[in-house]
Amino acid sequence: MRRRRFLAAATAAGLATPVLAQAQDVTRSDKAAYRLTTLSRDLEQPWGMAFLPDGRILITERPGRLRVFADGRLQRAPVGGVPKVYARGQGGLLDVCLHPAFAQNRLLYLSYSAEGAGGAATVVARAELAGDGLRNVTPIFEALPRASGNLHFGSRIAFDRAGLMYVTTGERYQMRRAQDLADLAGKVIRLRDDGSVPPDNPFVGRAGARPEIFTWGHRNPQSLAMHPVTGRMWLAEHGPRGGDELNLLVAGANYGWPLATHGIDYSGAKISDHKSLPGMEDPVRVWVPSISPSGLCFYTGDRFPGWKGSVFTGALSNEALFRIELDGERYRSEERLLVGRLPYIRDVRQGPDGLLYVVTHADNGGLFRLEPA
Repeated sequence: MRRRRFLAAATAAGLATPVLAQAQDVTRSDKAAYRLTTLSRDLEQPWGMAFLPDGRILITERPGRLRVFADGRLQRAPVGGVPKVYARGQGGLLDVCLHPAFAQNRLLYLSYSAEGAGGAATVVARAELAGDGLRNVTPIFEALPRASGNLHFGSRIAFDRAGLMYVTTGERYQMRRAQDLADLAGKVIRLRDDGSVPPDNPFVGRAGARPEIFTWGHRNPQSLAMHPVTGRMWLAEHGPRGGDELNLLVAGANYGWPLATHGIDYSGAKISDHKSLPGMEDPVRVWVPSISPSGLCFYTGDRFPGWKGSVFTGALSNEALFRIELDGERYRSEERLLVGRLPYIRDVRQGPDGLLYVVTHADNGGLFRLEPA
């Protein structure tokens, strides 16, 4: 009876019914033993995560809601003030990222698809988190031109040590856009925190090129993270039918899509005769068949000593979490975790507690945590 009264009080207070953390049996991987713990199964198509300094977790839901996980439960009421999104196909509310000085300025960034004259585009907005809502929501970037269709929006956001912001954009399933420097689709964008262009961006002052562009020739990148030692930015992106890539970003570099690719069209038709071309950057790792990488993090914690320095990415079509080992800036090896246990891992993040958190992209999606065993 006491538990029933507690649940009723939680509902009346606007909190989702708490899901008691449930740990599964011990799993042994190459360099660690771990348990998978369920934290919530009440999310609808979760896409991105960010950890607040007070321990709460912000989680985006693709239909257009920003949720808060706090004190062991998902709060029922979403954060107010989220901008209207174009929630069709692969579009909607995508990533969330805190400003490097969030503890002082309370600023965060959302990437999402928005509709306007001519169609939809990937947009980034800056906002201030105040209480249970956002205020001063200001779009600071749009991957123009807009286009019809609801595929390949990207999009991840990450900051480097200099406080510059990187944003990935998909080529909107219009592959030639990735090779057009006058077009912001199929690119990695580099901006100041207010959306202005850094003067040392590689295409500043070049006629016919957008100054926001940092790298080009990308298909649909949904993974982005800064290396914790070198400070360089890494990216994983979806290839076509085969040819998913892990890339190390080099300022001004062309990553080849669609002129150089290891994949083929979904119809089986050839896209290009070339897997590599002079003047274009080769990937660090190629996956054929595709794994559909989504989310990226470098593990720096002490809770899993054997995993320290590893790169983790969710694998949507592989129904696994990939742990990748690097030798400097070269690919060494990988192993698959959680195979078949969590379908559609959309994002993976290291929490402030040194544990790994993942969300699964489904109508009954969940938040899960990997703990040492």
